Amino acid sequence: MELTLSIPALLFPAISLTMLAYNARYLAIAALIRQLHQKYQETASESVRLQVKKLSRRLTIIKHMQATAIFSFLLAVITMALIYLEHSTLANVVFGFSLMALMTSLVLSLIEVQLSTKALSIQLKDME
Repeated sequence: MELTLSIPALLFPAISLTMLAYNARYLAIAALIRQLHQKYQETASESVRLQVKKLSRRLTIIKHMQATAIFSFLLAVITMALIYLEHSTLANVVFGFSLMALMTSLVLSLIEVQLSTKALSIQLKDME
């Protein structure tokens, strides 16, 4: 299969939308951590401290999701430059790494969603 400029260009909107979703998730969790931190300062609740700890772990995962998505985007741009410079073999290799980085980002996203739903189910269990 011959790699053309349009193939890595297809990743641009996908990665951009993914980054928007990751950023929204990051901002929501950061706001929640700020609220819980204030609550912890007022109550010194162990439950609140544990929630902040778990949310902090999720923020770390989101940071890695964002980093691998950005790396994928950068590799897609490099792929396009290599295609333009007619280095097709190297372009294929770099594009493969770009796809792997995007897949890594998506797997991290899946892990973060699993952590999120697990935390919610624990909180909802208290209501039963």
